[in-house]
Amino acid sequence: MLDQELCYQAMSARDSRFDGKFYVGVKTTGVYCRPICPAKPKRENVEFFPTAALAEKKGYRPCLRCRPESAPMSPAWSGKSALVQRALKAISEQEYANLDENGFAERFGVSARHLRRLFANEIGKSPKRIALENRLDFARTLIVETALPIGEIAFSAGFASLRRFNDAIKERFRRAPSLLRKRKAGDAGEAGIVLALPFRPPFAWEAALAYYRSHAIAGLETFADGSYGRIFRLDGAVGILHVTHDPAASCLRLRVTGADTRSLGRVARRVRSMFDLDSDPVLVANAFAKNAHLDRLNRAHPGLRSPRGWDPFEIAVCSILGQLVSMEQANRMIGRLVEGYGDGVRHPLTGSALRIFPGAETLATSSLDKVGTTRARAAALREFAKRYAQGKISLSSTQDPIAFRKVLLDIKGIGPWTAEYISLRCIADTDAFPGTDLILKRAMAEHSDLDLECARPWRGYAAAYLWHAYAKDFSKKRKSK
Repeated sequence: MLDQELCYQAMSARDSRFDGKFYVGVKTTGVYCRPICPAKPKRENVEFFPTAALAEKKGYRPCLRCRPESAPMSPAWSGKSALVQRALKAISEQEYANLDENGFAERFGVSARHLRRLFANEIGKSPKRIALENRLDFARTLIVETALPIGEIAFSAGFASLRRFNDAIKERFRRAPSLLRKRKAGDAGEAGIVLALPFRPPFAWEAALAYYRSHAIAGLETFADGSYGRIFRLDGAVGILHVTHDPAASCLRLRVTGADTRSLGRVARRVRSMFDLDSDPVLVANAFAKNAHLDRLNRAHPGLRSPRGWDPFEIAVCSILGQLVSMEQANRMIGRLVEGYGDGVRHPLTGSALRIFPGAETLATSSLDKVGTTRARAAALREFAKRYAQGKISLSSTQDPIAFRKVLLDIKGIGPWTAEYISLRCIADTDAFPGTDLILKRAMAEHSDLDLECARPWRGYAAAYLWHAYAKDFSKKRKSK
């Protein structure tokens, strides 16, 4: 149950830390808003809901000004049971799009009828309805934030018919798509398509950039003027993404150039995952407050996230190559891997030749002698790629982390550090902790007051804070010996 008075205070202060944690139903207008909405209704004219679904069930429609569908995901939206949480995560990653109701439910070991019943009890909507609304929410983002033609947006959102799209938009937002647009079509501004990706502050942008700089893949990732850039390929098209930080608006600005517009939703979701934008710093801070040392680290470096990477398979491969070697050695091997086995493509703007990260089928059948790694590590990498290509290993974030790590450890040459690290970076396991990591071991040894049990289920964030605080000092100690 929400504390109605506390919610009103947060709404009055427009506190971005509460964005997506609750929604405001305005009785006089019939709309529901984010707590950061510029509107200031009187206390007697509002009621509060933990989820947007409950607000809509009560008859409210989304606000056209603050756009509730663009708020960061909230833990309140995750449902009560683990099964519903996993299913919601799968829907948010568009894993529902390629399955019917029966096929989707089978992934979780239940019937479609039982899954609908669970969703009705916990969320108030069916999986199919939530999947549709997610598509419409992203379509509205494209309508409001870009100059793409409405027809192109409809197909980008997965609709085969413009008429069906128009009807669905009118039902969801109570007006035609053209009336949702704030600027004229064709007013493109700077090159590319720019989208806002909101987050809950504080957000340690420079720390996230530092992580990606230290793990950068030469030729694919770039850094300039406090921004991140990446060349990628999705659905056969090569594109460029460029990410900058807008602290005043509590969002990242994502510019995408050259990609197929049908892949824009996937690009946005991947970048959200890359920078851990749906993290809730307040939940992590509350857990860390139970331990004096973790609390000090959090206060010294507020808003640290747990960065991941552009592609889970790419992260896993880099993690396997990085076993028992320095970061500098790992980066050199990754560069040789891309140069020696990556697919040749053309830069979407300059037309120059370059190589992108190799796929699983390529690595599963390659000697990997150009990488310069050990035979054992090359064999482990080939076996991992082979099992991934065959579907025996999944990198979906909806799976059980413990079972996932057991599957990884079944591969000869993959040890506990790698399994925990891949679990943390690839499937977003917030409680993964690579305890055998050199930096983490030294931190634990030198600070006996560290109690990681109190940090559950956020030990992955504890690892991020310890790496950030001690990596430089402990790495210097190692080099001086």
